[in-house]
Amino acid sequence: MKIIVAGGDGFCGWPTALYLSKQGHDVAILDNLVRRKIDDELHSNSVTPIASLEERVAKWKEVTGKEIKTFIGDLNHYDFLTQVFQQFEPDAFVHFAEQRSAPYSMIDRDHAVYTQSNNVIGNLNVLYAIKELAPECHLIKLGTMGEYGTPNIDIEEGYIEIEHKGRKDLLPYPKQPGSFYHLSKVHDSHNIQFACKIWGIRATDLNQGVVYGLHTDETKLDSVLNNRLDYDGVYGTALNRFITQAAIDHDLTVYGSGKQTRAFLNIEDTVRCVEIAAENPADRGEFRVFNQFTEWFSVKELADKVQKVAKEEGIDISSTHLENPRVENEDHYYNAVNTKLRDLGLEPHLLTDEVIRDILRTVIEQKERIIQENVLPSISWK
Repeated sequence: MKIIVAGGDGFCGWPTALYLSKQGHDVAILDNLVRRKIDDELHSNSVTPIASLEERVAKWKEVTGKEIKTFIGDLNHYDFLTQVFQQFEPDAFVHFAEQRSAPYSMIDRDHAVYTQSNNVIGNLNVLYAIKELAPECHLIKLGTMGEYGTPNIDIEEGYIEIEHKGRKDLLPYPKQPGSFYHLSKVHDSHNIQFACKIWGIRATDLNQGVVYGLHTDETKLDSVLNNRLDYDGVYGTALNRFITQAAIDHDLTVYGSGKQTRAFLNIEDTVRCVEIAAENPADRGEFRVFNQFTEWFSVKELADKVQKVAKEEGIDISSTHLENPRVENEDHYYNAVNTKLRDLGLEPHLLTDEVIRDILRTVIEQKERIIQENVLPSISWK
């Protein structure tokens, strides 16, 4: 299968491209490399050293004999995108190429506008490219569980049956996003659903939970194949920030009550979920939604897990509660359905102490790269 991985230089996209290549697919990476520029903007970095994309794909070919093509450019430039489609003729388009940080989207007006224009227009361009140049191409779009918010009912997989005044219908599940970034994902979902309806496009929306983990079998083959490890208050997940804070003997900073609960999955499951979607494509005209996660935790539960592993590693740290910089419900019901990917063969990797220990030891090895002031929040929703 010929698969384009858009955003293939990023945290999820890079290991996905390697995994699909290893499985025998003809893979191309499409990326504008903007995530590297954002590091410069934020005066931040990955804890793990990251080679250039050119060095990465060259090392992959050296180690495995498999070639990954690269296209450097922006989805918002439609002429560029059409050239990629014409040259590569993809069977599937895996779309990671969006600004993915909620805090980044909340910095100010410029960052909100950038996030929405980059994400929504780029995705709309992909839909038109499929319609005009590759109508059989299967769009595999990375959405987010954050589209749903935290409703006081169970979160279904994309759709919910509603009874109203004696009539029933199966309708898209209501969305309650919590940032301009999450809103952009909601707009994407609406545009994809509409395109499937009017043009007969086939699409799978993977509403992904928070991704943790660092290595996959492929990224461990050589240090040049390292994956990113973000830890700052803008791009670092709560788990990564806690692990990094532990490595530098900093109190673990829990936002608010710590009862905020989110869905999670291992990076090894991310790559497998994409493969499952690619090998089991949606039908023509079908807008299919999978909830892509394996378990859920509160922020406080994550802090407790890190604290326990850190103590076993000889690091005795406390956790403190900070005023929550976000506007969100802190004490809420959370129960989400995630059966479709399991039914298609997903065998989850769970968040064990050993997973946390592996990341912690990696961070300690690269401790000198940590910019310590970046482990605290710097952006407020208010």
